[in-house]
Amino acid sequence: MKKALVTGADGFIGSHLVEELLNEGYKVRAFIYYNSFNSWGWLDTLPKEKLEKIEIFSGDIRDPNGIREAMKDIDEVYHLAALIAIPFSYHSPDSYVDTNIKGTLNILQAARDLNTKRVLVTSTSEVYGTAKYVPIDENHPYQGQSPYSATKIGADRIAESFYRSFDMPITIVRPFNTYGPRQSARAVIPTIITQLLSGACEIKLGSLSPTRDFNYVKDTVRGFIEIAKSDKTIGEEINIATQQEISIGELAQELINQINPNAKIICDEERLRPEKSEVNRLLGSNKKIKELTNWTPRYSLKEGLAETIEFLRNNIDRYKSDIYNI
Repeated sequence: MKKALVTGADGFIGSHLVEELLNEGYKVRAFIYYNSFNSWGWLDTLPKEKLEKIEIFSGDIRDPNGIREAMKDIDEVYHLAALIAIPFSYHSPDSYVDTNIKGTLNILQAARDLNTKRVLVTSTSEVYGTAKYVPIDENHPYQGQSPYSATKIGADRIAESFYRSFDMPITIVRPFNTYGPRQSARAVIPTIITQLLSGACEIKLGSLSPTRDFNYVKDTVRGFIEIAKSDKTIGEEINIATQQEISIGELAQELINQINPNAKIICDEERLRPEKSEVNRLLGSNKKIKELTNWTPRYSLKEGLAETIEFLRNNIDRYKSDIYNI
């Protein structure tokens, strides 16, 4: 039985990954962000029988000593812990450097010292910036269009350097835009859905023209696990993408049609990104992941949105739909 450590296990994707690893028969140690409320984030919502199978480790990804302790006796590390909100990175870039770059370095240093068998470092499609060609493959140039994306580029390149310098078994996993149950309202899909479910007739959004390649979260976490199963993926950077795109405006209209056809979209200037920072097009290539693993997306956008709407309908009290969540 393999033992996996998931950092960021209390978050959106991390909590789903913990569940799927349990389903795959792993022993799982969940690294969560220490807090005085003793909150385990989204893991608190899991059934008791699942929680009893998870070893909880509270710490801070910025603390190298805690990371080294958490990684003892671990076979595979799935490093997801990060600061992710782009608007927040505009005024707090220091915290992104400390968390995303130094946090990743802590994982890599500990993995080297402990001879960890596999390390998967989570990247983001934001490292590519606005597409220079589509579909975006792993050879596409990088462009830091926000402090967030710049720190993720930095983390990726440090991970690459440890693979090349020390022959460590590292893979950089690059999901395109993931959505689904448990996602925070700082992301566009829950932002739209929660406004609609709260009864709002005017849906506040930023720019409507950018396109995105949306992965349903269950497809994303299966991508991580399939990548970890293959030795061919060591030393590689691998997209997880559907290779389909939709504009934010089209997406919003689809959700309006499903939930409240009388609602209208209005532009909220507070939600607009600086012109040079907005990523206008993301459409990922999934050729590489299909060649190196057994992964293929199982959920259509329509199916994923239906499950997301149902979850948010049953958990609307957890969301502040009237506040812009950066």
